[in-house]
Amino acid sequence: MDFDVVIVGAGPSGLAAACRLMQQANEAERELSVCVVEKGSEVGAHILSGAVFETRALDELFPDWAERGAPLTTPATRDDVYLLKNAESAQKLPNALVPKTMHNVGGDSPNYVISAGNLCRWLGEQAEALGVEIFPGFAAQDVLIDDDGIVRGIVTGDMGVAADGSEKSGYMPGMELRAKYTLFAEGSRGHLGKRLIERFDLATGKDPQHYAIGLKELWDVPADKHEPGLVLHGSGWPLGKDSHGGFFLYHAENQQVVVGLIVDLSYRNPHLSPFDEFQRMKHHPLLKQYLEGGKRVAYGARAITKGGLNCLPKMTFPGGLLIGCDAGTLNFAKIKGLHTAMKSGMLAAETVFETLASADEGADAGGQELTAFTAQWEQSWAYKELAETANFGPAIHKYGIVLGGAYNFADQLLGGKLPAVHDTSADHAQLQTAEHSEKIDYPRPDGKLSFDKPSSVFLSNTNHEEDQPCHLRLSDPDIPIRDNLPKYAEPAQRYCPVGVYEVVEDDAGQPRFQINFQNCIHCKTCDIKDPAQNITWVAPEGGGGPNYPNM
Repeated sequence: MDFDVVIVGAGPSGLAAACRLMQQANEAERELSVCVVEKGSEVGAHILSGAVFETRALDELFPDWAERGAPLTTPATRDDVYLLKNAESAQKLPNALVPKTMHNVGGDSPNYVISAGNLCRWLGEQAEALGVEIFPGFAAQDVLIDDDGIVRGIVTGDMGVAADGSEKSGYMPGMELRAKYTLFAEGSRGHLGKRLIERFDLATGKDPQHYAIGLKELWDVPADKHEPGLVLHGSGWPLGKDSHGGFFLYHAENQQVVVGLIVDLSYRNPHLSPFDEFQRMKHHPLLKQYLEGGKRVAYGARAITKGGLNCLPKMTFPGGLLIGCDAGTLNFAKIKGLHTAMKSGMLAAETVFETLASADEGADAGGQELTAFTAQWEQSWAYKELAETANFGPAIHKYGIVLGGAYNFADQLLGGKLPAVHDTSADHAQLQTAEHSEKIDYPRPDGKLSFDKPSSVFLSNTNHEEDQPCHLRLSDPDIPIRDNLPKYAEPAQRYCPVGVYEVVEDDAGQPRFQINFQNCIHCKTCDIKDPAQNITWVAPEGGGGPNYPNM
């Protein structure tokens, strides 16, 4: 199938790009074919974010978003930041000492507590109304690159392939979706984006990209504990000195609260389990007061591309663009990326449309490197945000939460003019050996505030066709037991937030590495954190994975 533009991923950046492309085409009365492919079973099924949403990009894309029924109903009304000193006490930071990027109440652009999945569902409706074709349930499996090194589209994955590689009765081969220009908007650690960065050397001269894992739950809470618009952030306990991150707790509409923990994947202790840190964190009195008596109704996790400007790769290559979190446009100092992702998609759309429109009718075969995008991107408010906060992540990694936070506070007061700080160590290379690391004794879940992984996977509504090839590929199947187990106590057992990886005993009583790929929620943590870089995540059969409601 041939299109003018193919977009991979129906997330905020991809859908914003699709909408902006068709807005321009309709205004110019020009025919334009735009296709969005989405591996989830529906738009929004794989979308997970905090989220406190800044409307700046949406205001530009749809100034009448309120009249159109956008799912933004709960403005942020109160904003508190805490340091959790230990399991029992917390210290609230004075507002004057909270970096301006963490302020969510007031300001030029309002902030709303939202469901990012529902925002994407709404954006998908707007895109289809404008004439965009959206294909949910189709996973982009490969990139079409011609003999001249030009990206010409993508290939979707085959459907109906058995675990042994044979074709089942319902077999359907993948399709080539060819395009003049292809936009990759897969989200954090996109498996095609990862290949494109390597293929076109897009990260040359940049710091290694840095990531975190974000874990999130949605709770129904009693009315007397619900304060719509309350936004809480904080750091400290339960994470130790060799791990960084922080919590969030937002009061949304309909007596619902979202709570989560972000753990930098630069952590050093291989015994650390982000999932179990999150579960015990909810027992802190500061958080427990809002959750006690409530009911957990959804769970999920996702990698976060958090390196910022220092790690942002070149976003252009012949025939296409990387946008949103596939490139790494999130402003981690704000803990916000939806607005910057959308802006990158809108600028990509404007560059693509201008290029297509300026070509002689029927003469443009596409495939140019859209270098004009770089200039537009670097002149945008989104790029300016990243430039002003470029030191945020590396300063915390280098100096710790307290000193790094102080450095960032001063840097923001001065408009990002303190000397640049760089973190040139890859996240996967940070682990200490197990014998030199403190073991962590996590408390058993109580089934009221804290829970186990099996019950959490159930709440993510995750499903994969069992009889299909495993989409978690090992370059060397011997490494987990031969190398990772004696060196690091095989950390995949703990960094995976849904128990995909286990070390079990075989019939001879010897350890065996087991992959329960049916549990995978596509967070990509294994692809990032495995110390041997032995695990590669590829897309499973389309439609598989989580089905997040209201996340």
